[in-house]
Amino acid sequence: MNNRLYLLVALFLASLVASPTLLAEEEYSAKGADSCLMCHKSGKWGDVMPIFKTRHGSMMDPNAPFSNEQCESCHGPSNAHVKAKKKSEVSPAVTFGKDSEVSVATQNETCLTCHKDQTAMGWFGSMHESVDVGCASCHSLHQERDPIFDPLEQQQVCFECHQRVRADTFKTSGHGLRFGSLDCSSCHNVHDGNNDFQLVRETVNDTCFECHADKRGPFLWEHAPATEDCSLCHDVHGSNHPAALSKRPPLLCQQCHSAVGHPSLALTSEDTDNNRSRFLLSRGCMNCHSQVHGSNHPSGSTQLR
Repeated sequence: MNNRLYLLVALFLASLVASPTLLAEEEYSAKGADSCLMCHKSGKWGDVMPIFKTRHGSMMDPNAPFSNEQCESCHGPSNAHVKAKKKSEVSPAVTFGKDSEVSVATQNETCLTCHKDQTAMGWFGSMHESVDVGCASCHSLHQERDPIFDPLEQQQVCFECHQRVRADTFKTSGHGLRFGSLDCSSCHNVHDGNNDFQLVRETVNDTCFECHADKRGPFLWEHAPATEDCSLCHDVHGSNHPAALSKRPPLLCQQCHSAVGHPSLALTSEDTDNNRSRFLLSRGCMNCHSQVHGSNHPSGSTQLR
């Protein structure tokens, strides 16, 4: 019986060591934001005043952080930080950013406490969630307007990880990302991993058709690659070929179509003469096959019209 009692006591003490919060539960500060703003309303320790111009800093919205535990709604009970003589040695319960000692999962859990709407339902299991991307890695909530909503600023945030895409945007043909004509979130829903490549629609084509509705069809004569996946022919982030093509015709077309016995067979200057069509000299398939995305013409089976 004594041995059993000793075992129970040992397990209890072990649980206290494993969970120090049981020994001393974290406390909220007595004055809340009034204590925080004594240091944090100036630039020296981080200017947080613009947050009061955002929904997060609203006292009128009952769902806003400041309508509840104020700063500590997000940063956790931080009375120890408030009372510490050397604030830098005692951090708030939850800090954010890549330099934080708090795990990314804990940081994100704080945000997901409120942001559990349809936008974030697909976050769990997404590529960004699986590689520990933190909400604070992309969002800046103490600013009056989160820079992520500016098309050019948003790209810079994404390009910190997606360096190859950055390089593609500087190529001669593409969607004009570097000019701010659209942003990454025009095609990608970074909070949702339910679709391939975290696209805003289920497939690549459905995403492209959001803008390129004239290519949607249905067509009487379909072109198989165009129906299957736009990225089979196009480099959507940028290309050095016209129309963001991955290769120039006829090289692109001849990945599927044999050139043997066809005018698109590679020619030299010795092969050309006055009897040849002017369309063959440039050897561009679309000089004749102009309806490569599909045709509704009764005689359009070869996408000629």
